[in-house]
Amino acid sequence: MMRFSRVVFCLAIAACSAWTGAFAQDAPPIPGFDLVNGSYVPAEPYREGQPKVTGLQLAFPKMPSLDLNPMTPEKVALGKFLYFDPVLSGPNALSCATCHHPDHGFADGRQLSMGVGGRGTGPDRSGGAVLKRHAPTVWNAAYNHLQFWDGRAADLEAQAGNPITDRNEMSQDPDELVRELKAIPEYVEQFTRVFGGTPDEAVTFDRVKMAIACFERTLVSFNSRFDRFTQGDSSALSEEEKRGLRLFRSVKTRCFECHRFPHFSDDTFRVAGVPPLEGQEPDRGRADVPGQGPAFAFKVPTLRNIELTAPYMHNGVFATLEEVVQFYADGGGRQFPNPVPGIDDKIGKFSLTAQEKADLVAFLKSLTDTSLQPDPPDAVPSGMPVVTVLSRAMAPIPPFDPSAHIALASADAQLTRAPLAEPAAGASAGATLTVRPGQSIQTALDRAQPGDRVEVYPGIYCEEVGVERSGITLIGVEVDGERPVFDGRGEMADAVQVSGSNFTIENFDIRNYQGNGVVASKTSDVTFRNLTIDNAGLYGVYPVECRGVLVEGCVVSRISDAGIYVGQSRDIVVRNNEAFHNVAGIEIENCVNALVANNSAHHNTGGILVFVLPNNPSKVGENCKVINNRIWANNHPNFGKPGSTVSFIPPGTGMVVMAADRTEITRNWIADNQTYGIAVVNLQSGNPGLDLTHDLDIEPHADHTSIHANAYSNNGSQVAPAYAAIGAPGGDLFWDGSGEGNTWLEAADVKSFPESLPKPEAIQGG
Repeated sequence: MMRFSRVVFCLAIAACSAWTGAFAQDAPPIPGFDLVNGSYVPAEPYREGQPKVTGLQLAFPKMPSLDLNPMTPEKVALGKFLYFDPVLSGPNALSCATCHHPDHGFADGRQLSMGVGGRGTGPDRSGGAVLKRHAPTVWNAAYNHLQFWDGRAADLEAQAGNPITDRNEMSQDPDELVRELKAIPEYVEQFTRVFGGTPDEAVTFDRVKMAIACFERTLVSFNSRFDRFTQGDSSALSEEEKRGLRLFRSVKTRCFECHRFPHFSDDTFRVAGVPPLEGQEPDRGRADVPGQGPAFAFKVPTLRNIELTAPYMHNGVFATLEEVVQFYADGGGRQFPNPVPGIDDKIGKFSLTAQEKADLVAFLKSLTDTSLQPDPPDAVPSGMPVVTVLSRAMAPIPPFDPSAHIALASADAQLTRAPLAEPAAGASAGATLTVRPGQSIQTALDRAQPGDRVEVYPGIYCEEVGVERSGITLIGVEVDGERPVFDGRGEMADAVQVSGSNFTIENFDIRNYQGNGVVASKTSDVTFRNLTIDNAGLYGVYPVECRGVLVEGCVVSRISDAGIYVGQSRDIVVRNNEAFHNVAGIEIENCVNALVANNSAHHNTGGILVFVLPNNPSKVGENCKVINNRIWANNHPNFGKPGSTVSFIPPGTGMVVMAADRTEITRNWIADNQTYGIAVVNLQSGNPGLDLTHDLDIEPHADHTSIHANAYSNNGSQVAPAYAAIGAPGGDLFWDGSGEGNTWLEAADVKSFPESLPKPEAIQGG
């Protein structure tokens, strides 16, 4: 272990003037943080409970351990010195900043990081121990639920200690580090000032980690041009970037389902099937953490400042964002022979034009914001050399006043706002914008303000539109039996994307899209009424993470996942709809309080599904009532995306309850489903492709299902092989025997497997 020489110690004393002055004065505020009730909290552009300008304004997750290790300017300043000081390494030759360098987006620019023994920084670093993975960025790492690619550290404090002590990274002994720090008077002064007590009490390895973590929490990025766009400044993004945003949010690409706004991560670990580098052994990722998994899963990284952190993936296998986009468009790991097991069901092949790829990459670059990047210290208390940093913080975006801005200027002088003749009761006075063939629906939506109504006259509109503001009504006007048509020509992603609350869409035909018909995400009080949706991609109607959902009077067909899908939402009504020739007719997934009533689900692979699946924001699904529906002839061959959950639904399935709790199914007519009328199963029975070698984040059994007073006819005439293989003969009712509190009360002639099913306790006792 290298020791300080007298010369180095003297250099440290001589360098005092560069840093001691900061501690002799009142500490300045922490850039990017506000002092609220005596505590520093991040000054994010939107906080829960504030009024929204657009539905894209969402609160960041809470920073882990911020309460346990409060921020102070003095502690941040100490952590900054430690972060850039090579004294932290055993050979006193590399610092945290060596591998998490400002010039490389606080990553290191290498495919695989290089630790002890290396010389230089970035891609040119050479001569040292090559590590297992690419260094993840520290930008916004403070928001991560767990740290490292495999999530083995709970917070930044735990993370900081690992590379310092790892023999291949910084190769430092904690006790030796404490001795070295105590030999530097300036560090002793700073530790005692920050933490109090005697030098022996103040200078500890735990407090080294605490100070570094506080500094790393200041590496926040939330003032990008995208954030300006979410505040209502539609000029903040170019047209190319706006198209890329719509692609990002579409189910054609499904980017947003793992990289969720506004952190652009979701704190899960997913299997993408990233290929190993040539000569590299497959990396088991999350499964290398005891008791965790699945194998080959890695943390979903934030995409903020992604432009700066090449190369990409846990092993740096892709040099550019274009390569990453192409990897996913080609189906992720599914494109390779013998793909690793358990690839996430949201990953699947999709087509992108060259322009779409450019649009998507352009949007990702709009997430760049280094306005809070700190300058490195000119010198550190050890007197050792500080890494050279060439990049500097970008200029902050000026404050934006939404009240002084009205979306986009109209490109069409005919699109004017006329006051509503009769505003809805309780609604603010709004206006009507009228769109006729040859005009743009998006232009009208960009001009619309809360409370406005956009009326669209019959014609064919080849558009993808976004609704960011709340209180908008989008109405198709019927003339002589004709309605307006959204037509994606088999090329576009989603017809309509909604992030504004209090939204209604009504009276449209939607056809020929690759992603969705209508998607609403992280919003409230959305209504989908009288829509005819055909061949619109993965989902027809797709509200996800919403509160207050009404889907009524819609007719949905030829959808490759679920015709009507409601996911991770609550307070839902799905009524008076018809779904046919889809893989799933109606799917309620990880939802709370749903009523599915008076619908017709026929000629799908599966008629109605009530599911709970892992790796979703909502971890529960309960209180779904399925009442008075017609569920018949759901025998269509399964054409779901390979590897997706619905791809395991056997043809001939009327209804499936999987892992959901307190589902009531009553007064439905269930007929001519060739395998089973209703199946109640746990997660493994219903999804045989699921990797269950690790702990799940949900409870996998369907509990307290109540099935009673339904009418059955001619179910089970040609049972699917998946059921025949376990000796189930087909019929009206199937139960895999799992879960608790499940009961059936049906007529005596109902055909079930097993033959005897539990009845309600009152009936059993009688």
